[in-house]
Amino acid sequence: MIYPIVKLGNSVLEKPAETITAFNSELRKLADDMFESMYAAHGVGLAAPQIGIARRIAVVDITFKEDPTQRVVLVNPEIVHTEGKQTGSEGCLSIPEFREKVTRPHRVTVRAQDLEGRLFDMTGEDLLARAFMHETDHLNGKLFISHISALKRDFIKRKVRKLAKAGQW
Repeated sequence: MIYPIVKLGNSVLEKPAETITAFNSELRKLADDMFESMYAAHGVGLAAPQIGIARRIAVVDITFKEDPTQRVVLVNPEIVHTEGKQTGSEGCLSIPEFREKVTRPHRVTVRAQDLEGRLFDMTGEDLLARAFMHETDHLNGKLFISHISALKRDFIKRKVRKLAKAGQW
């Protein structure tokens, strides 16, 4: 099932998501639906709040379907280590059409659970590190625009309000 992507302005994006305690077929179905929804929206990462579900699960595939072995499901993820810095253009499925330069760690280690509830650590660099940070931020009720200047953030929010008022958001 392809879920519609929730956009900036929806309160589910601004609140920390709930910890997942049930590891069952419903959770596996949610993860499958999230991959399907992410691919349909042409993304490389998606957190459950972005489809209106306030639960701590995110999916990532920086190869965008090219290498199915690179699909990652993060349940209840926490960032446990970061190092270095990288600055690059970043966007978000929940804030379509807007991209800004964001500085993130170059290397990130995330500790999460898999769909069976088993804990694992995974380290990513470059785009994967950026995706880990971006999706974990979503689960903590934070958007990428919180990492840009207040001036740029206010500009984006004003444009979004204008689009929403015109019925185009």
